[in-house]
Amino acid sequence: MAQRDRAEPRDMKFSQLPRRQRILVQCAPINQELVNDRGMRGALSQARKTEDFAHQENFDRAVVDLVRAIPIPPDIAEWFSPEHVISGPRRAWQRLVRNPAILAIGLALAVIAGVFTYQFLEHLHDFPGATKARKLLEVARSTKSVLLEPVKTSAGTLGDLFFMKSRLERYDVPEEFAELRTIGWRVFDDEEGQRIAQVWVSEKRMQFFLFPAEKNPKTGAPLHFTGWRYVEHEGWTGVVHEASGVCFMASLRGREKDLAPYVSKSKD
Repeated sequence: MAQRDRAEPRDMKFSQLPRRQRILVQCAPINQELVNDRGMRGALSQARKTEDFAHQENFDRAVVDLVRAIPIPPDIAEWFSPEHVISGPRRAWQRLVRNPAILAIGLALAVIAGVFTYQFLEHLHDFPGATKARKLLEVARSTKSVLLEPVKTSAGTLGDLFFMKSRLERYDVPEEFAELRTIGWRVFDDEEGQRIAQVWVSEKRMQFFLFPAEKNPKTGAPLHFTGWRYVEHEGWTGVVHEASGVCFMASLRGREKDLAPYVSKSKD
């Protein structure tokens, strides 16, 4: 009779155990000596009375033995050697650097930093009217000679022409560029409604621009600056001078060294 009582629990199915006990058993480690939780030990005690759990337990142990019998290649085994485990933290940064995702993020950050650095350096020596000057360099880059009215004269004589035809006062070409021969000219309004004078000269295919100086937003007075200032934009370079509230810019496709000889002898 006692033997029958001990055999009866084996007829119970694992699925008949309470849900909490089934969850604990499914989370239990294969090596039950590592089980320290009282509830889990009780759940395992009940599960051992079921026949299907015994089969599953035997199967799990067989799988563990099979996995342990698989030989580990030497190049993989060295990752788990004591020497590697000790030196691992020191080499962690090397593995991190070789990670493609980390490399991509680092490259993106480097590009962003480069853009910000370029913009910072580009605007480091900005002056009142520098933004307008860069926009006019874009105009110079896209202007075709057919848009200008032909005129062949010295650039220094155009101040009277601007005044007589467009009522533009003090739109005078500085003496550094006054002797250059002109090809054409025009006056147009920019997106802010300001009157811009544009001149094309034969030397180095330069283009001149005369435009109102930037104003103080509070007082409306022109913001003055001394000397010649350089700006660059997409392969074009301009050198700008301000006098009497009007800015003059000589521009060409090239670099600062191409314009420097014209203004090197002038005084700031």
